[in-house]
Formats: sequence, structure tokens, C-alpha cells
Amino acid sequence: MPAERLLPSTEAEDLLALTREIARDELAPRADEYEQAERFPREQFRLLGKSGLLGLPYAERWGGGDVPYEVYLQVLEEIASAWMSVGVGLSVHTMSCFALAFYGTDEQRDRWLPDLLGGDLLGAYALSETHAGSDAAALSTRAVRDGDEYVVNGTKAWITHGGKADFYTTMVRTSPAGSKGISCLLVAADTPGLSAATPERKMGMTASTTSQMIFSDARVPTDRLLGEEGAGLRIALDSLASGRLGIAACAVGLAQAALDEAVRYATERTQFGKSIIDFQGVEFLLADMAAAVESSRATYLEAARRKDRGLPFARQASIAKLVATDSAMKVTTDAVQVLGGAGYTKDFPVERYMREAKVPQIFEGTNQIQRMVIAKELRNA
Repeated sequence: MPAERLLPSTEAEDLLALTREIARDELAPRADEYEQAERFPREQFRLLGKSGLLGLPYAERWGGGDVPYEVYLQVLEEIASAWMSVGVGLSVHTMSCFALAFYGTDEQRDRWLPDLLGGDLLGAYALSETHAGSDAAALSTRAVRDGDEYVVNGTKAWITHGGKADFYTTMVRTSPAGSKGISCLLVAADTPGLSAATPERKMGMTASTTSQMIFSDARVPTDRLLGEEGAGLRIALDSLASGRLGIAACAVGLAQAALDEAVRYATERTQFGKSIIDFQGVEFLLADMAAAVESSRATYLEAARRKDRGLPFARQASIAKLVATDSAMKVTTDAVQVLGGAGYTKDFPVERYMREAKVPQIFEGTNQIQRMVIAKELRNA
């Protein structure tokens, strides 16, 4: 039951049609197998790249699709509805390109951005550390300048695509000046001294590799500094504002998939001589699920349209992330309830959806942090 969409152009409609075809034929049939095997879907990311879907919101000059965020996010939602790990991976890759696209020099963009957007390379975003998650300014991974290189030491934590990515947009400390001492480096995966720890053992999204990244006297050329020294935290926060919209769209896609499965099951399952969808207790549950999905979609689209028009959108992005991810947790839990005992088994996908719905409430800033961001914006309005 595809989501009904009001798209701004026929080109956008064609793009969504292509996305749905890929999601239906190439992603959805493999999702459960890969998740159970904890197999990273690298070939699927290459397919998205060859289809032009890995650089949608960035400029055509560097190989992007130059599409508005309103359209990009709906593409992302469609992919996440078929396979959450791939949807989140696309969102992370897009966020990983943000610093170079918006803070790099033209020389840096000309040199690296076409490859980053072209589909052969996959990105990761390295901000968090074991002691610096919500408190990003407390990060301690150090980069000390030595001639034409930075010597980097420290450990980054909870890195999506850790050990699988081709480049890492990495926040490092270049001076002890607190939040003003953080800088951003574009680190190649084959940098000597950079390695991945054993992947984390997670409750959901098990096809998406998450690991610590260890810098041990890793030497990064100084021409890979994005922006000026000390601008790293601002770059990180700007990246996260856009990234939160990506996570909101992924959460809506996951919730839509859970709703669709619950409706299908409730239509086919009979008790007392009729489909269970005809019982008020079930139909009210499904109605609330549909309301949550559609209201969450409207919320992220409102934030995206503000971004596309150059208006402030940080508060709206936090609201979208908060609303969409909390709704996805509720909708996937209710989907399990609609399926009853069947929903608690691995024979149906809703138990996986429920496990996958938890982490979007945590990454890209926990939902408690989103409430702090929203309240701060209100105080400063």
C-alpha cells in the first residue's frame, strides 16, 4: 500500500517511481536474509549509487541530483520502508558528504566530492566517543599538526559503517579551547593508523555495521581539513540538523511498513467468522497507527520545505525527529499487537520492525536532546 505523495514535479514523480522499483525488486526481498546473517549490504549501496540515489540533495556540478530536500527525504522514506538498514545507511552517507559540500573549498569539492557522490564510495560520520555522545563538545580524539599532516589519536564510537566505509567525516580536537577547539577532517579509510574495532552486537539493524574506529598515530594530510580549525562543532551541528530529517524520514518509512503489514494481516486473519479488521478494537488501533504515520510525514516535510526555502529549520528538524521516531516505536509495537502471537515470531517482519524502531530514538541526538534543542529555540525566539 504505497504512501500517497504530492510531489512538486514530474521529474520527482519519476524519481519516486524508480525508487519504488528498486525498493520492491532489489531491497525488500533481501532484507530479512541479510539482517539474520548480519551481512552488510554493500552491493545494494553500489546499486543506489549507480541509480543516482547517493547524492540526491547535492549540486549537479559535483555529481549530485540537485533535488530539493522535500523530494530526497521521500526517496529515503521509500527505501527505509523496504529495508531500514539501507535507508539509515543512505541518510548517514548523505550526512557524511555535508561537511565537504558546504564547508569545503571549491578545490576540495572538485577533488573529492564527485567520487563521494558517484556511488563507488560509501561514507561514515565520526563524531561520538564513548564519553562524548550527547555532550559532543567533550570529545577528546586529538589531531596534532606535524608539517603537512595531522597526527590523530583517539577512538570514535558508534560509527555506522565503521570498518566498511571508504571515508570518515571526523571531528577531532585541534586545541584545548573547549567547543572552539574542534575541527573537521575528511579521513580516507586506508589511512595508516586507522582501524575498526569488533562490530557492536545490536538488537536491531544487524545488517548495518556499527563499530568503534581507532586512530593510532594516524597521519591525515592537512589539505583534508574542512573549514577552518575550530569550526568543527559548528559543522557537526549543521550536519546533524539535516541528518535528523533523514532519520525522521527513515522512521516514517519503517512505521509505514509496519502499518502495511498490520493492515494486510488484519484483512486476511479471521476470527468468529469475520476478518479481525472488522472488530472495533483492531480498527481503532490501525486508525491510530495511520494517523501517527501521516502526521509524522507531514512534520518532516514541513521542516524540509523550510530548509529548501532557506528558512531556519533546526527546531522543526528536531520536532520531526522527535515525533517521527517516537511514533515509529509506537506504531511498530502496535503492529506486533495486531498480529498477536504471530507478531512475536520471526515468521513475520513486524518483530524486526519493532527492534529496529528503538535506535532512531537514540542516534543523531537522543529524543531527550531534541526536547532540549526545541526548548532552547523557544527561549531564544
